Amino acid sequence: METNFTPTTRQRASVIDVLLTFSRIFVGTLFVFSGLVKANDPTGFGYKLQEYFHVFHLDYLNDYSTWIAVVICGLEIIMGAFLLLGFYRKNVAWGLLLLILFFTFLTFYSAFFEVVTSCGCFGDAIPLTPWQSFIKDLILLVFIVIIFRYRERIRPLFTKGTAKSVIATLVILLSFGIGIYTVYFLPFIDFLPYKEGNNIPELMVLPEGKQGDVYEHIYEIKNKATGESRKVTDKEYMNGIWEDENWEVIGEPTSRLVKKGYQIPIPDLLISDAEGNDVTEEILTNPYYNFIVVSTYADKLNTADIIALDRINTTIRDLSTDYNLRAVLLTSSSSQVAMKLNEEMDLVLETFYADAIPLKSMVRSNPGVLLLQNGVVIKKWSKITFPSKEELEKEYLAK
Repeated sequence: METNFTPTTRQRASVIDVLLTFSRIFVGTLFVFSGLVKANDPTGFGYKLQEYFHVFHLDYLNDYSTWIAVVICGLEIIMGAFLLLGFYRKNVAWGLLLLILFFTFLTFYSAFFEVVTSCGCFGDAIPLTPWQSFIKDLILLVFIVIIFRYRERIRPLFTKGTAKSVIATLVILLSFGIGIYTVYFLPFIDFLPYKEGNNIPELMVLPEGKQGDVYEHIYEIKNKATGESRKVTDKEYMNGIWEDENWEVIGEPTSRLVKKGYQIPIPDLLISDAEGNDVTEEILTNPYYNFIVVSTYADKLNTADIIALDRINTTIRDLSTDYNLRAVLLTSSSSQVAMKLNEEMDLVLETFYADAIPLKSMVRSNPGVLLLQNGVVIKKWSKITFPSKEELEKEYLAK
C-alpha cells in the first residue's frame, strides 16, 4: 500500500535530516579535535587523570594513567571519525551517549565540589575551567541525544564492505598510533611554557605593564563597647576604622579574588641544591650550553629508562672533555634516591632538586633532556630521541 506524505511530513523529515547532519558534523569534528589535541600530549592528559583518580580514591591506577589516556584519546578520535563517516551508527551512538553522560557527571562534580581546577578536555592547548567544561558537555549532550534519537537515519559515506573495512582499520591504527608515538617521541606541538625558543627567566616574572590577580581582604571586627561584630573590606578598614580604638580585629583576615590578572606562565620553578640553597638563577642564566636532564621521579626509572639515562650520561661526559658546557640532573625525588642513582651510574651530571609540577611540564619524558643557553630552550629530547655526540657537535656545539 502506498504511503502518502503530506508537505508537513516531508518538511519535518527534511528538518530532522538537516539537524542530524549538523549534529554529526559538530559532534564528530569536536570529538576528533579534542582527541587529537590530547593525543598530542597523552602524558600530560595522564597527569590530569591522576587528579581524578585521587578524587575518587583510584590512586592504584596512577602508574597506568598515560596508557589509559592513550586509549581514551584514541576512542574519542575513532568515535568522532566514525560518526562523520557514518560507520557503525548504532554502536557509535550508544558510545557517544554513554561517554557524554559520564563526562557531564565528571565535570559537574569537579565544578560543584571544586576538586579539579581544569578538566583537560582540550589538553594544554585550550584550558577550560570545570564550569566551562560542564556547559560544553551540556551542549554536546543535546546534539548527541539528537544523534541517538535518529541514529537509524544515518547513512555511511562508503557502503562497500572492503572500502569500509580498510578505512575503519586505518582510522583505528592512526587514532591509537598518534598517542603511542607522542608518548615516546614528545608532542608534535608543545603548548607548555618550556617549549623550544622560550626564554624561561622572562616567563617567571610579571611583564612590565601587566597586572597580576587583585585580591580583597576581609576583616571581621568587633565593637568593644556594644559587642557588635561585622565584616569590612581592607579599604573600609583603612578608611578610619583602624584608628578607632572601639573596634578590634577578630581572627585572621580572609582573601577574595576581585579581578583575574595576568598569569605568569612559570610561577613555580625553584631549583635548589642538596642543602636547600636556591640556585635557580645560576642554572637558568648560564651563558654556555646547559644540558638539563629531567627525571621527575628518579625512583620510578625502569630498566629501559636506566639504559637511556646511561646513554645520555655517557654522551654528555664525552662532550664535556672538548666543550665548555654544564650538565645537571633535575629531580623531585629525595636526595637519598639521587645519591644512590649517582653512585650506581657514576653520573657526570650535577644533581639539583625541584618540585614535580614544573618538572612534568619541562619535558614529557622520564628521563628527558633540555638544551639551554642564557635561559632559552634551544632543543628538547625524549629518552629515545636524544642524539649522539657527533650529531650534537654538528648541530649545536661546533657552530
